[in-house]
Amino acid sequence: MIRGDWDGISRLAKSKSCPSTSSGRTEIHISPTVLTDLLSEAARVAPEEACGLLMGHERDGRLRIARAVAAPNVAAEPERRFEIDPRVLIDAQRAAREGGAQVVGYYHSHPAGAARPSATDREMAAHDGRVWAVVAGGEVRFWRDAANRFEPLSYRLVDG
Repeated sequence: MIRGDWDGISRLAKSKSCPSTSSGRTEIHISPTVLTDLLSEAARVAPEEACGLLMGHERDGRLRIARAVAAPNVAAEPERRFEIDPRVLIDAQRAAREGGAQVVGYYHSHPAGAARPSATDREMAAHDGRVWAVVAGGEVRFWRDAANRFEPLSYRLVDG
């Protein structure tokens, strides 16, 4: 998923900016533009898996995904797996600490699969409560990386 010191990166990612998992019922708000960006990036890099970060913030139980940040897929087999370039994650975490948008989740595509977490995704997940967007077949679906499984999430399109 992320190459390098995963334990260190995971501890950083689990900082106070992690979306709330206490209620388990986060409402996702996303603009049509961000949704289009996810679909376009997946199509652009196919047949390899696209991957990147979901940036935004959470307030009052609403998770707002403000933008998607594409990252190089540094996996040894990018047609079958994804690994987010750790430099992109580190840079995003640094910008968040300086007042920018928070890393609220991750996205990747399944060029020949379904828009749901695969067995490999479940095996490699950090179970950190973050949101995952999986892009496949012209659709985007959102999931919470919960303690023992991925939980489906719904979303609402909002302007801006």
